[in-house]
Amino acid sequence: MASEIDISPYVDKFEEYYSVALQEKINKLLSEYPVQKSLYVDYEDLERFDRDLADLLVKQPDVMINAAQQALVGSQEVSYATAHPGVQFEPHVRFTNMPETGLLIQDISSRNIRELIAVKGVVTKRGPVMHRVNVAVYKCQMCDATTKVLMTKNAQVPQVCAECKRRALKLEEDSSYFVDIQHAEMQELLERLKGGTPAAAIELWVEDDLVNKLTPGETITIAGIMRLRLPQKNKGKSENSQIYTRYLEVVSATKTMKEFEEIETTKDDEVQIKELATDPQLYEKVRDSIAQGIYGHNEVKEALSLQLFGGTSGKFMAGGAPIRDDMHVLLIGDPGSAKTRFLQSMQMLAPKGIYVSGKSVTGVGLTASAEKDEMGDGGWTLKAGALVIASGGIAGVDEFDKIDDNERAAMHEVMESQQVSVAKAGIVARFKAKTAILAAANPKFGRFDQNKLPGQQFDIPPTILSRFDLIFPILDVMDREKDSTLATYILNMHQSSAKTTTAKAPPAEQANMIDPVFLRKYVAYARQNVRPILSDEAMEKIREFYVELRSRGKADGAVPITPRAIEGLIRMSEASAKIRLSNVVETADAERAIRLTTYVLDKVSRDRETGRIDADILATGRPKSAVDKINTVLDLARKMQVEMGAVEIRKLVEAAVGHNMDEITAQRIVDDLIYKGELYKVKPGFVKIVDQSG
Repeated sequence: MASEIDISPYVDKFEEYYSVALQEKINKLLSEYPVQKSLYVDYEDLERFDRDLADLLVKQPDVMINAAQQALVGSQEVSYATAHPGVQFEPHVRFTNMPETGLLIQDISSRNIRELIAVKGVVTKRGPVMHRVNVAVYKCQMCDATTKVLMTKNAQVPQVCAECKRRALKLEEDSSYFVDIQHAEMQELLERLKGGTPAAAIELWVEDDLVNKLTPGETITIAGIMRLRLPQKNKGKSENSQIYTRYLEVVSATKTMKEFEEIETTKDDEVQIKELATDPQLYEKVRDSIAQGIYGHNEVKEALSLQLFGGTSGKFMAGGAPIRDDMHVLLIGDPGSAKTRFLQSMQMLAPKGIYVSGKSVTGVGLTASAEKDEMGDGGWTLKAGALVIASGGIAGVDEFDKIDDNERAAMHEVMESQQVSVAKAGIVARFKAKTAILAAANPKFGRFDQNKLPGQQFDIPPTILSRFDLIFPILDVMDREKDSTLATYILNMHQSSAKTTTAKAPPAEQANMIDPVFLRKYVAYARQNVRPILSDEAMEKIREFYVELRSRGKADGAVPITPRAIEGLIRMSEASAKIRLSNVVETADAERAIRLTTYVLDKVSRDRETGRIDADILATGRPKSAVDKINTVLDLARKMQVEMGAVEIRKLVEAAVGHNMDEITAQRIVDDLIYKGELYKVKPGFVKIVDQSG
């Protein structure tokens, strides 16, 4: 046991180490204590000073941390007491920068019990602050004698008074000393998992100055001592259980700020990455490496390649508000059009990715949920959802149209400001959710109607649609030549895969593809090291496109594009530059973004009747030409009502036909206005306008 070991030799070694290497840090601690209560020691520095001492720290952390703290207090207590009389000096020694062993949370086992280990993960839950007795003061109810007990892990609670030998001791809470304590939960980093491995989680316990320092959604490196505790007593279970649950007693916690830090790139990888960046076929290779088993859809694949790399991070507006750099893409297509394949492919390629299905997801599952605190006093605690856990990566949301409207509303804030504001169970908090969203949905009636505009068949609110940078309708068009080519591609792929007994694409296609593992490293390297800035030429190109499109819309009487689209063009241009590892956004990058935007506008927002691009198709579900016709019918009805009182439907339709619409369209508009309550029937064949003033 730790209490039986003579730690004085270790205390002497730590005192020597402090005097040699940490005097400046100690002086700062003395001047700032108790605001700063911990001395942080770099493990690598300690290892250079004394390798045996560092090795013992890993194997016997309780003994060595106790020795380190005694050495610090023993050498500095007098000087601190002189400067601050009456204030007790009780600092912590916390060890950081532990050796990188690549230990996964799921691999922590019984051989790590009572060892100091380092693991990385994302904080998913944080409980309320509680208070543990540090020094207990017991008072005898018979003779008033007091006994102080330092409540270490192996401390025994006294049962008998040392003076009168009677069992009359009572804890004096007012005289005892308490320390803050808090529990949290950490989950495995998604980018460290292989295949379909579920993410393991582990309970964390933090004390004193580490309380309230962990925030759900943050990626952290924990140095902690693995310990065991008996599980909570549950009904129907024996109290003498021989099965224990594990937790980490946190020694230090370091936030990981760098994206995709877990994706390791060697010197050889960097050479290959820079060599690929100069390849003239780079963009085609990256595009063709996405969803390799899907034939065609080059524009969709090109957009997804830009989403993988994202825009320039860390930008802020003049008022300090962050500027979103992650792209959001929506795929709306007929059944069997490979939407889910696209999502799953992106999840595998992205250095950090998560996949959820709209049929089984809830709003709190996406953002944050309030849960009963089983580890504490039964209160409520917040747990991070999928979009918070995937922060810094890509979240694939399948069956997006199947998500309940109330739950889909939770995504408004995530998609624009990239944070989750929560007010649940009396807890108000804000989580970071810097996540790019790739969503897939079906048209309103299951399959696209070729006679209607695609933009009119989206069963998703306009407030959500406007937050997507690109929206791709994927139509299943029956064409003999295309169908033959597609069938040949799929058959060849299956034949080739069976011959090689591996699920790879046909050899003819592989020459223009990048290995998925290497592509993940390439994406991680670009996102870590490249920060493109718009050149004057690229800025002018985007400005010209926006102004020209708006000017054309003004002449046509329709809004073709909104100011929000400028930021989308900038994100895509920056991502295009990032693909070739360039810190400058050139004209070609802006042209690529403009080309994709024009393609999407043409597919989604072009009014077939007038031939012009109309943003109202997405914003309101109908083009401006249709809105104008509705207003024309209402104006005619208003005039006829003034003249005749009740408006005869037959005459109203005849009058509308003379205003640039056919009889069927006019009759349908009148029927829709009656259905929506704009008009009401006063008697068969006659209507009046509903008075909205009251």
